[in-house]
Amino acid sequence: MREVRSSDAKARLHQLLDEVERGETIIITRHGRPIARIVPEVDNQAADTREAMDRIVAFRQTMPNLPLDEVLSARHEGHRY
Repeated sequence: MREVRSSDAKARLHQLLDEVERGETIIITRHGRPIARIVPEVDNQAADTREAMDRIVAFRQTMPNLPLDEVLSARHEGHRY
């Protein structure tokens, strides 16, 4: 969450809306006092979250089933500490 002066918000509204669309919350201030808040639309966030989860599930289905010990041993291969 960040604060933006009303004069700056007026000049950069398009950029601020892009940031809000990406999940940022913007507080608009006038003379140092908060007067408004621009927040992402809740329905859009929920839809984006569902879409991301669906993509993760689909990706995981393409991966082979490996025992945990193989995953852990592969994680350290090639790394020197």
